[in-house]
Amino acid sequence: MATEQSGHDAIDVLAYYFPQFHADPQNSIWHGEAWTEWDLLRAAQPRYPGHQQPKVPAWGELDESDPRNCAREIDLAVDHGITGFIYDWYWYREKPFLNRALEQGFLQAGNTARMKFALMWANHDWLNIFPASADRSPELLAGGALGAEAFDAMTDYIVDRYFRQPNYLRVDGGLYFSIYELGTFLKGLGGIDPAKRALESFRGKVRDAGLGELHLNGVVWGFTVLPSETALSDVNQVIGDLGFSSVTTYAWVHHYEPGTHGFPAGSYAQAADHSYRAWQKYRDQFALPYHPNVSMGWDPTPRTQQDAAYLDRGYPWNAVLEGNTPEAFGRALERAKQFVAGHPAAGRVITINAWNEWTEGSYLLPDTVTGLAYLRQVRDVFGAPVDAMAHDAE
Repeated sequence: MATEQSGHDAIDVLAYYFPQFHADPQNSIWHGEAWTEWDLLRAAQPRYPGHQQPKVPAWGELDESDPRNCAREIDLAVDHGITGFIYDWYWYREKPFLNRALEQGFLQAGNTARMKFALMWANHDWLNIFPASADRSPELLAGGALGAEAFDAMTDYIVDRYFRQPNYLRVDGGLYFSIYELGTFLKGLGGIDPAKRALESFRGKVRDAGLGELHLNGVVWGFTVLPSETALSDVNQVIGDLGFSSVTTYAWVHHYEPGTHGFPAGSYAQAADHSYRAWQKYRDQFALPYHPNVSMGWDPTPRTQQDAAYLDRGYPWNAVLEGNTPEAFGRALERAKQFVAGHPAAGRVITINAWNEWTEGSYLLPDTVTGLAYLRQVRDVFGAPVDAMAHDAE
C-alpha cells in the first residue's frame, strides 16, 4: 500500500461509505423484497430548472455486497488516492444492519489488502425517509440509543469481526472507531459515568484480544440535520471526560445550512468558504485533533416524495449545493491538505463525504455526466499509489 506520500508526510484520505445499495433482510421487511436506495435514485426527478436528476451511475446499479464489485471499487479508490473507507455502520434491534456490504463485499474481495477500512457507528434513530413524505413526520423504524448490555454485545461483535482484520485502520497506533451521535450515545447509556465504564470495557476487550489501543473519534457539528440527531451543549467536556482521541465532521451541512444563500439552489462555494472557517474554529475549540472534512456535494432530493412541491420543509427537503464542479471540489481538497500540513498536531487524516452517498448527492463513484472527474481531483491533490493499476477507464 505504499504511495507517493510516505513516512511522516503520509495523509490518510478516508471516504465515508454508505452501505444501502445492497439488499438487506430488514429493508425487505420495511420496504419490500430486495429494496435498495437504487430505487429512490432511479425515480428521482428535477425539482427546479437546471437541476440535474436523476443521477445515473456509470457502472450501473452495483450490488455492493458482491465481492467482485467491491474489488473494482477498491482498485478505483486506491488508484486515485483514497487510502481507506470509513463504513457507516449500524446496530439496531440487537443485530447489525446493512453489514453485508462490508462483510460479504469488501472483506471478501480478492484485493481487500490494498485498502484500509474503519467503522463510524451511525447510532442515530433510523427514520423512514425512503422517501420522506411532504405532509407527515417520518416514522421511527428503529431507535439508535443503546443501553449497557446492548453496547457490550455490539462491541463484542466489532472486536471479533473487524478489529482483527490486518487492514483495519489505525491512527496514531490505535484502532480508529468513530461515534456519530455523542448525545445519543450518552442518552442510551445514562450519562457520563456509565458511558465511561462502557468505553473502558470496550478498551479492555481490545487489549485482551492483543490488539493494542482504541483511537476513539467523535463526529461534531454546529447544528443537526436529521430530525433524530442529538446535539450536545458542551462537546469539548464530553470528549475529554470520555477519553476520545480526535474529532471530525461527517458533511459540510453539519456546520452550514445549505439554504443560507438560496433555495432550492444553494451555493457550494459559500459552503466551502464557511467550512474553511469551521475547520479553524474546531481546531481552536477542541483540545483534541480535528480532522478536516471535504464534501463533494449535497442533493438529498431523491429521498423526497417526488410528486410533491419542493418546499423548504427541513431534511431531506433541503437546498441543493449547486456549483460543486470537480474543480471546486479539488480546491477544497487542496485547502484540507494545506490545513493538515499547517497544523501537524491535528493529525494527518482527511475525511471525504462521500464515496457513494448517491441519494444525498455526494459521491466519488463515476456517473454518466462527470465520469471520473472527482476522483481525478483526489489523485491530483494527494497522489496515486506506486502500485496503481491505472484503472482510469470510465
